[in-house]
Amino acid sequence: MVHTVAPNCHLIPRSRFARGLYHDAGTKQSTGGDDLVYRVVRCGGFRERERWRHRERGGVPALRCAFSSSEEAESGGITGLRTERRGDGGGRFEYLAKAHGWGVRRLIEDEVEMRAVARIQAEAFHEPAALFNDLFFQFFQAEVLAGLVYKLRNSPSDRYACLVAEPAPSVPRIEDGVVGVVDVTVLREKAVLRDLPGAEEYLYVSGIAVSESFRRRKVATALLKACDELCIGWGYRYLVLRAHEDDSGARTLYANAGYRVVTGDPVWVSWIGKRRRVLMIKKIG
Repeated sequence: MVHTVAPNCHLIPRSRFARGLYHDAGTKQSTGGDDLVYRVVRCGGFRERERWRHRERGGVPALRCAFSSSEEAESGGITGLRTERRGDGGGRFEYLAKAHGWGVRRLIEDEVEMRAVARIQAEAFHEPAALFNDLFFQFFQAEVLAGLVYKLRNSPSDRYACLVAEPAPSVPRIEDGVVGVVDVTVLREKAVLRDLPGAEEYLYVSGIAVSESFRRRKVATALLKACDELCIGWGYRYLVLRAHEDDSGARTLYANAGYRVVTGDPVWVSWIGKRRRVLMIKKIG
């Protein structure tokens, strides 16, 4: 784990929030049980620190060298979300959900973890090519990573979240802790809102993917549970997703999580060689 010891410093993930609000305090290598990499920065001032914390509301919390108050220590420095604390010696994460041996939290904006997320999604959604499949897969994975970076840099932290699943502390660690991922975005598509009485916006769930060696082990169920908690924390009433009409496994997963089908693509979609999708919604509360 990369860190430094400095008075009143914060250990935070490399992210767009660090640029402009903080300056580097220097780093030094240290061994530890956590294989994630953090950038160490020192706060430029109280107002800047408060501004960063406000913008990070609902996001990945900073790993504090010290909490500024006992109240903040008790809450973990994060507001608006029901979370569970994970202690691992070097700091704290906040889990949105823990289920079936998996903990789900927001992505840490670290190069290693972001590449792991891109790999998992690329493996799940890449369509094999007859020729040069390995090359096309590399291009596709790079495209997925570029899309993730773009969303993280250009989306407010309370309107987009990339959630990742990893073994909970009680489960033996593996080399690459991230085993599943899902994207959650605040949207207001009019065609969808017609099926959501009284709603002006909703949370759209997409890109759910699980590493191949960890499928059928309830990782996706834990990810969907975390989406519920995020919806509650952000104050929305509806979760929305789309599934292929002929994908019975995915539809069963979503139905068991409380989603129901409300509409689907028109019949002519299949005439042009595309798979029809259904719109599924879940009302929270």
